[in-house]
Formats: sequence, C-alpha cells, structure tokens
Amino acid sequence: MGDIYALLTAVCWSFAVILFELSSNKLNPLQINIVKNSFGVIGFVITILILDIPYPSFSNKNLVILAISGFIGVGIADLFFLESLKKIGSSLSAIVATIYAPSVFIIAYIFFNEITTLNVYVGTFLILGGIVVSTYNFPKQITSSQLFTGVLFGALAQVLTAASVLSVKPIMLDNPILYVALIRFGVGLISAIIFMLLKSGYSLVLITLQQGYRNIFLLGGSFFGTYLSVTLWLAGYKYTLAGRAAIYNQLSTVLISIMAVYFLKDTLNIKKKIGILLSFVGAVIVSLD
Repeated sequence: MGDIYALLTAVCWSFAVILFELSSNKLNPLQINIVKNSFGVIGFVITILILDIPYPSFSNKNLVILAISGFIGVGIADLFFLESLKKIGSSLSAIVATIYAPSVFIIAYIFFNEITTLNVYVGTFLILGGIVVSTYNFPKQITSSQLFTGVLFGALAQVLTAASVLSVKPIMLDNPILYVALIRFGVGLISAIIFMLLKSGYSLVLITLQQGYRNIFLLGGSFFGTYLSVTLWLAGYKYTLAGRAAIYNQLSTVLISIMAVYFLKDTLNIKKKIGILLSFVGAVIVSLD
C-alpha cells in the first residue's frame, strides 16, 4: 500500500500545483497560503474526529520542534513556493522543486552526520544542470528579475521544507501522522495570518477567507495539495521505503509539466524537456541513495 500512497501523492500534488497557479490570478501568495492552510487544518481535525484518533502525549520539546517545523516548512517555505509559482509558472517550478531530494541528504549530512554517497553528488549535478538548461535564454514574457527571484524562492522553499521535515522525522515515527500534520499546518496558518495582520491589517484577513472559499480553483488545490497529498505523502513514507516513496513523488515533476501544457496552455520546448529529463533522473538517482 505504501507504493500506492506515494504514487497518489505525486498525482494529487500535480493537480494542486496547477490549481494553485490558476487561483493566483485573483489572490496573492500570502492569501493563498492562509486559505490552503486553514482548509488543511479543518480537514485534519474532521478526519481525526471521524477516525477517533486519541491525542498523543507530545513532550514539550516535541511540541516546540513541531511548532518551529510548521513555521519554517509551512509558514515560510510554502509562501516562497507560491511566490515562485506566480513568477515562473508550474512547469519551471516543478523542475526547481527537484532540489528537495538532494537537500534532504545534504542537510542530514551537515546536521545529523549521515553518510552522503556519490549518488547524491551526481544527482545534484544533474538537477542543477536541468535548472540551468531550462532557464537559459528564457522567453521574454518573463523578465530576468522574475526568473532569478522565482528560481531563488523555489529553491529556498525546497531547502526549508527538507529541513522542516527532517526535524520532525523522529516524532512522526512514534506518533499519529495526522496530529503531526495538524500542529505543523496550524502553526503555519497562524504565522500566515500574523504576516498579513502586520502587512495589511485585520480586514484583509476576513476578505481573504471570504474570497478564498469562493474560489473553486483554490479550494480544489487546498483539498488535493494540503489535505490529501500531505496525508498520502506521510503515509507513503510510513508504509514503504523512503527511497521508493521519493522516486514515486518525483513523478510530479513530469506530471506537472504535462498538465501545464493541457490546462495552462504552457509551451514545452526542447530546453524544458531536457531540463525535466535531467532533473527527474537526478532526483531518482539521489533517491536511490
């Protein structure tokens, strides 16, 4: 079942990315982050109540780790990802997102002294090569400034996500995954609301929720991307080998690019095709480590 969960994660996330881009025409990244996180929190709470999952006895240390992970991985990283998506679009964002796989291994090596093999270096080289090929002499409808900041935000999003997930890995092994997700996204939601309060005031928070829950694209993206894919993703890592789950998850790079052509009328030129191939192969090589 773990393999199926991981494969479904890639499919759900691919749909979500397309829907998030469609919703970005009417809402900014911070607004999308608030709506999707609130939707996820509601979904996790309802599922926990229906399944009658008892609350685990988290230690104070674990609660602090979960809160920091939620702030970094959901409050900030997701905001960076949505900003990247708005600037450079789905297909290029999907290529940049393959940085996640080597980020996990590199961070684990730096902070947890885990051994890094040749696979990681070769895979990382291919991923970076894929990004360079995809962005070189990019079409003029995206300015060089947009391209640079979009790739930078996308890369930072993946590095922060990797760090936040690694920090809670020991906690996930001994506790229900839905409570881990609930706390992380709850903190992410609170963080996003505070950011908006500081930036624009209370009234825009209410307007955001009203407009967001009327936006069918955003609701669909929140269901597939925040609630369903997160649940399936955690289940995939719990019930199958991490390397196998990561390989299945990387299929989203290809799926998003294909969906962007059909649903967003994106162009898939030869450079993007080469970039997708290099990045996908690189991510698979890293995941086989």
